[in-house]
Amino acid sequence: MRDNSADYRDIFLNDIPMMDVRAPVEFDKGAFPGVINLPLMNDLEREKVGTCYKQQGQQAAIELGHRLVSGSIKEQRIQAWADFARARPDGLLYCFRGGLRSQLTQQWLKTEAGIDYPRVINGYKAMRTYLIEVTDNAVAECDLVLVGGLTGSGKTEVLAQLDNALDLEGHANHRGSSFGRHATPQPAQISFENALSIDILKKRAKGVSQFVIEDEGRAVGSRAIPLSLYLRMQRLPLVWLEERFENRVERILKDYVVDLCAEFLAVQGIEQGFGGFAAHLRLGLSSIVKRLGGERYQRLAAALDAALLEQERSGAVDLHREWISGLLAEYYDPMYAYQRDSKAPRIEFAGDHAAVIEYLKARGRR
Repeated sequence: MRDNSADYRDIFLNDIPMMDVRAPVEFDKGAFPGVINLPLMNDLEREKVGTCYKQQGQQAAIELGHRLVSGSIKEQRIQAWADFARARPDGLLYCFRGGLRSQLTQQWLKTEAGIDYPRVINGYKAMRTYLIEVTDNAVAECDLVLVGGLTGSGKTEVLAQLDNALDLEGHANHRGSSFGRHATPQPAQISFENALSIDILKKRAKGVSQFVIEDEGRAVGSRAIPLSLYLRMQRLPLVWLEERFENRVERILKDYVVDLCAEFLAVQGIEQGFGGFAAHLRLGLSSIVKRLGGERYQRLAAALDAALLEQERSGAVDLHREWISGLLAEYYDPMYAYQRDSKAPRIEFAGDHAAVIEYLKARGRR
């Protein structure tokens, strides 16, 4: 039998398969990438046992748990654990603190299915604490640099060309703007932080000591950048990506119209997908109506409606350029120009895509 493990670094570096036996409500609040939730107790059972523990103590709670998870329910859960263990013989299981639930799961796997399966010592809480330290240590110890630029300049494309990039928007499943939501939901806040920490851990294990990050506000959609990292970002040097206005319009057209529409159709189906996509764009525009002003909003909203009507009718997307161009010229560009001026003392290099990528690669070799 393999030993129980407290080697959290090895677990995350090697993507050890893990079975999370916490209740679904706990799992949904935060989990690790690729982990499968096979709970010992469902949410209602967990709530009943927790209430019993508070009112009558541990032994009474344990006895209640055994009564709730018995018979066919117990058989089904053991079968699911056994299937996981046989398919992933190198894996581990865990509960919140590595206590009763994970130990009971181990015991039932052994006695009922004949499988010895190790657990993570101190469970989810210890692994979560470890990953928080990974991020905080990187913020304190590593060289960091930001990539900035006007909306649509292709900052994410630059990050994709670098081995030392941290893609905050990718981990948050959001492009960061009012229109940045994807067809699939964002991860839970804690899941976002966990995935980012594991990315940092793996890159540092490969010798990366300098990270490139896109210049962001504190929130990426509805997910917050870890505070230690965000505070450091306010003082970091900045590399500014320059791009022609026409190219930015075309990039936004591709990302936020062509590709995003295809994404909604793939996720929601042909019948509902376009409606979901159209509602998303309209909601993005209406979310900034106060900053746009009434007249400007009405004009851009009318252009958007006309573009969506034509796209639904014929599939053509040409009309979208009108509201995209207006939004860039009248809203995003003045806002970003102000931000650029305020950050001017921190800008150490500016250039087009090729120049910025070459500069950042050379910077990373220093």
